Amino acid sequence: MIDTNVVLDMLHFDDVAARPLRLALEDGRVRCMVSDSMLAEWRRVLAYPEFGLDLAQQAKLFARYQALAIKTDAVGVDVGLPRCSDPDDQQFIELAAAVRAQGLVSKDRALIKLRRRCAPQFRILTPAEAVCWLDDSAA
Repeated sequence: MIDTNVVLDMLHFDDVAARPLRLALEDGRVRCMVSDSMLAEWRRVLAYPEFGLDLAQQAKLFARYQALAIKTDAVGVDVGLPRCSDPDDQQFIELAAAVRAQGLVSKDRALIKLRRRCAPQFRILTPAEAVCWLDDSAA
């Protein structure tokens, strides 16, 4: 799973640190699960004025993410899961647990603070850590 800020880095900003994750998604070496609420958040973020994206650019980025992600109807259940201080990010924790994700890639401090508490179920990794993990898995 990949949080919205990292998706933005991968698809809009083409951030060098996130590029290997995008390539891994494109090559099918990594799968990214996404829910309706995550897609709605992605659509909302793309419309933020500070990104200066017109409707056509927003639609292109939205479609690109949809093509790379796997839509799931799995419902996250918060029983026994840690609570994120940012309620908007709780959906990532719940869905990661529900789909038994190996990892959740984020650079959000509120999520990263929960890495030890989520470790029994899945890893929370920064983009750089996720790239190292991919490299180690490939070796």
